[in-house]
Amino acid sequence: MSKEMDFKNRDRFFELGLTIAHYRKLRGMTQEQLAEKAGISRSQLSIIEAPNIIQAFSLDIFYNIADALNISPGVLLDTKLPS
Repeated sequence: MSKEMDFKNRDRFFELGLTIAHYRKLRGMTQEQLAEKAGISRSQLSIIEAPNIIQAFSLDIFYNIADALNISPGVLLDTKLPS
């Protein structure tokens, strides 16, 4: 995977990270709890959620996070969060 993402994908990963953080907090989970349930490190989850760090991650991790949040992957892709 290229280290440089085009601007459009950077925005998508940024929005996805914020959406994951939103649903994690909505469920009252810490980063540590979600990371453990998703089978990733807390630092990796922190990078995924961080608005100032944009890093691609695999679909496998994406699906693991969705499962750990008990949410449809499609819901995570809908970055228009409810108010």
